[in-house]
Amino acid sequence: MLIDFFFTLKDAKIPVSIKEFLILLEAMQKNVISPSLDDFYYLARTTLVKDEAHYDKFDKAFGLYFKGIDAIFEKTPEIPLEWLMKRMERELTPEQKAAIEKLGYDKLMDRLKELLKEQKERHEGGNKWIGTGGTSPFGHGGYNPEGIRIGGEGGNRSAVKVWEERSYRDYDDERELGTRNIKVALRRLRKFAREGAEEELALDDTIRATANNAGYLDIKMQPERKNNIKVLMLLDVGGTMDDHIAQTEELFSAAKSEFKNMEFFYFHNCVYDYLWKNNRRRHAERFPTWDILRKYTPDTKLIFVGDATMSPYEILQPGGSVEYNNEEAGAVWLQRFTSTFPSFIWLNPEPEGLWQYRQSISVIRQIMNNRMFPVTIEGLERAMRLLSK
Repeated sequence: MLIDFFFTLKDAKIPVSIKEFLILLEAMQKNVISPSLDDFYYLARTTLVKDEAHYDKFDKAFGLYFKGIDAIFEKTPEIPLEWLMKRMERELTPEQKAAIEKLGYDKLMDRLKELLKEQKERHEGGNKWIGTGGTSPFGHGGYNPEGIRIGGEGGNRSAVKVWEERSYRDYDDERELGTRNIKVALRRLRKFAREGAEEELALDDTIRATANNAGYLDIKMQPERKNNIKVLMLLDVGGTMDDHIAQTEELFSAAKSEFKNMEFFYFHNCVYDYLWKNNRRRHAERFPTWDILRKYTPDTKLIFVGDATMSPYEILQPGGSVEYNNEEAGAVWLQRFTSTFPSFIWLNPEPEGLWQYRQSISVIRQIMNNRMFPVTIEGLERAMRLLSK
């Protein structure tokens, strides 16, 4: 049975070896886990997967192979709570939506503090309290042009803050591209140099040296010619970027293939005082933004990747982050980046025709000196030409 599971993982392009598979079988024989599918999942992932970047592939392969396994368990008649909550979502007319005013950031925060002191019970469908399915600026599942989402899922993408534990997924840097065009576009950004060990035959020098040596072979070697461009890529992850995961993974994979001297970090919506490299450990392993600004030389090419779709408060207001109370506005940090690295661009996976309807995109474009380009072949070519100057 587990032999087929092993080949399922191989088909999913997870680099699992025979040795690791034998370790899994040995652990099963020694009964290191209870007879539970959950325990087997964690044991298999621990023994077979060496890199967290492959966790998503493993989850898909595991689910594919054991897709019928839950049929042996007792079914529960309980209806999930989120199904019931969805029934409370209201469909408002344009006139009703227009009648709901925006309070503004400061008033929102002050009003939320008052409600947290006053509210004693759960509310649904109203326009005042923290609840669900209504027009109040606090809660989720309803409509308000500018509010604070507490729990649940976003729908209108207008929340000023989001109070919930949010889990993001790393972009897969091994995603197979459907086309080579992205790589071809990125290759416009090149600066070749020969550095390192002399491992490549220098044909012209060898011919010249051999001729000068009366025909006796005199082999000359030289370092390999490599693209010496240094790239720092900062990637927006989570929230509205979930709509662009496939496109961003293709871009990320192509960039890591083309730029050997590339570093990357993640942020959410806008850059603030820290970044991270692993989304599963983003709260435990943070990199101060000041350290990143000081670490890389000014000739580094800076590439932001994000849809720039957020509340304008997140860019312009101290404390505007949807996740925590940032002391300095995101715009301040963006300006620090553009001042430190004069060669910079912003790549936006959102269709360019929609940019004019997003206030936050207009703000980001202004900060970026209009150096924002769509993630299309034509857009990438224009971006690389600008970075090459």
